[in-house]
Parts: sequence; C-alpha cells; structure tokens
Amino acid sequence: MEGSAIATGAICISNGVALLAGASTIPEGRRQGAQLALLEGRLRYAAHNGCDIAMMGALPGSGSQRNAERNGFRIAYTRVKWHLPRARGDEVPKP
Repeated sequence: MEGSAIATGAICISNGVALLAGASTIPEGRRQGAQLALLEGRLRYAAHNGCDIAMMGALPGSGSQRNAERNGFRIAYTRVKWHLPRARGDEVPKP
C-alpha cells in the first residue's frame, strides 16, 4: 500500500483549542501505525497554529485510547451512551 491513502482524520481549531475527531483506517491498513501518525501530525499542526489545548474522544480500552495516552492525553471524564435495541418497525416506547 506504499503511496496509497489508508487512513484519515479531522481537526477543528477554535480559540486555541484543537478537537481531533473522525480518525479511521481501512481494514487492510490497520496495525501499521497510521492512526498514531495521524494523531501526532494533527497535534503538531495544532501546536503550530497556537493551540494550547487538544481534545479527543475514544472508546475505553481501545487502540485510540492507547495512542492518545502515549501522546500525553489523560482521561478528563467518561460518558455513558444509551442504546435501545428494537426490531425494525417497532414503535419507540412512550415515557
């Protein structure tokens, strides 16, 4: 895959704060360091553009969390996501 794009990521900058989001790697490109390279590149870009703070989200225990912690990120808080499984066509329960 030399010379081919295998991963992507986004960065939003506002008032000295960088939000890193949307990182993804194609299945064949995984375990080659692409996500870590994207993370490091976006952090350099943020610093070059005057950011003092960087934020991102990751699933607990994921490779994304490990890469973030390797780059100095620390957990600020955890968030619970709720999911209501239902069959197609079922009505949403009323409160």
